[in-house]
Amino acid sequence: MSKKGLGRGIEALIPADLRSQETPIVELDPTEIKPDPLQPRQVFDEAKIDELAASLKEHGVIQPLIVRRVGSTYRLVAGERRLRAALKAGIDKVPVVLRDMDDRKAMEVSLVENLQREELGPLEQADAFQRLIDEFGLTQEEVAARVGKSRPEVANTVRLLKLEPEVKQLIADGKLTGGHGRALVGLSRAEQIKAANSVVAKGLSVRKTEELVAGLSKGKKARSNPPVPVRRRDAEDILSQALGTPVQVRVQGARGTINIAFFGEEDLERIVELIEKGSKS
Repeated sequence: MSKKGLGRGIEALIPADLRSQETPIVELDPTEIKPDPLQPRQVFDEAKIDELAASLKEHGVIQPLIVRRVGSTYRLVAGERRLRAALKAGIDKVPVVLRDMDDRKAMEVSLVENLQREELGPLEQADAFQRLIDEFGLTQEEVAARVGKSRPEVANTVRLLKLEPEVKQLIADGKLTGGHGRALVGLSRAEQIKAANSVVAKGLSVRKTEELVAGLSKGKKARSNPPVPVRRRDAEDILSQALGTPVQVRVQGARGTINIAFFGEEDLERIVELIEKGSKS
């Protein structure tokens, strides 16, 4: 994942007036800190949480969590892995930095932290981007600016939400990547599921998946074209045989065009001579 635009760090999302204030680090009982429902990350590797818990037992929590007050409770903004590990390790106190921020700012900070750590799955990213758009009224351009991505990248990620549930599950299980999902999203429900299963079974790359989808789309387009009228097909056959090259006759109303294929300069000269001789005979 590209980290372009994320190098400023989470602090870049915190208003300048808050950054200019001295914000002391305080200690809280981790049981007092509630996970934020706005947290974009939904899947946590319990084995890694256990490893982190073992490390925290040995060294303690070194990096402070970011926390905000919501009413009379403390709500986590960033650092859920550390919080979960601290609870598992039975640690009594964890260092925290209290920040004053609204729901939107909290979600932005949490989202950027996870992007920096490359810990969000494709669907979690898509869901977080869409929530920023739906719940907080941001445009795709504004979301892109806040998370350090391009607008097309945000748009393509959000498109993953249009995938069928069966295909989403394959992505969530790690059997397909976000790139595979983006390639499949334009297909119909039945085609998505069939193609996704084929990609998994054959272990196709994203490029091969794109080629598979292109073939399906091309076949679908060909099937949707109306049959060529018999007279036009006869004309194409006669002209193709006479000129020794593929010929297409296209009709629009009472008018039309004749497309003659040639392969190189010599072939073009050959066709011109045949037509010239025919016109003089």
